[in-house]
Amino acid sequence: MVAHSKPLAASMNAKILGSGPTTVVLAHGFGGNQSVWDKIVPPLVQSNYQVLLFDWAFSGSVEAVHSLYDPVRHASYDGFASDLVKLLEEMMVKSVALVGHSMSGMIGCLASIKRPDLFQRLVLLCASPRYVNTDDFQGGFEDSDVENLISSIESDYAAWATGFSGLVVDPNHPASADKFCKCLLQMRPEVALPLAKTVFYSDHREILRDVPVPCHIVHATKDIVVPNSVALYMQAQIGAGKSTLEMMEIEGHFPQMTAPGQLIDVLRRLLAGASDRAAVGHIGVGARCAVEL
Repeated sequence: MVAHSKPLAASMNAKILGSGPTTVVLAHGFGGNQSVWDKIVPPLVQSNYQVLLFDWAFSGSVEAVHSLYDPVRHASYDGFASDLVKLLEEMMVKSVALVGHSMSGMIGCLASIKRPDLFQRLVLLCASPRYVNTDDFQGGFEDSDVENLISSIESDYAAWATGFSGLVVDPNHPASADKFCKCLLQMRPEVALPLAKTVFYSDHREILRDVPVPCHIVHATKDIVVPNSVALYMQAQIGAGKSTLEMMEIEGHFPQMTAPGQLIDVLRRLLAGASDRAAVGHIGVGARCAVEL
């Protein structure tokens, strides 16, 4: 079935596929759109999950991006979290399982703090609370790295998008890298620039302990965007009583595109509550390698 959409939901191209007692919300990250989940949706629907898809206000797939994306309100993740809450209200779903990829992981955390009644659990897929290194935190980027990234977006967005997609998607999957590149190129440069600043200069470490619902951290062991140390940090900060950690031994920042079979296996188990029955603080397959790095 396809659910009826109300104003914000329509603007964000929201739709519900399938049916079942649990609604799985798939939230894409920077530069993407809902098509990055194309390989994940059919098996979820076949597993009797109701799946909610949408495009964030910045996405090139959003027709009214200039009226929907507000560079002031969306200068922080809080604006996106408010959008997510309103979207769930309009679509009349609650107690959802949110799969938040990359920036959407922290947006989901913020939204769950705002409205814990709307969320059953969060799956934080290749997510990070902070991307820039500090003396006591390894986010993966130095200040100079982010400055160069912002400068490249500003000077030649098309060239940057082509290079960035080749870096963050597993190089063994050129078709997926090309697909993400096309998503990036659909996004307007005047939107991409402020959004990149919002993402790469964000710091949400302080909210992790306040997340009120169970969190499942799912991470790729060779993710050039988010190092393994970030996943371990998030689990420690959220707390063993509320979080689990699954390390997938794959390369790249987009397991939903390049390792969909492995990710579906993980999601089915987590969504079925297997992790809730496991030992508190469980670390999944592949984590030994991450801990030793």
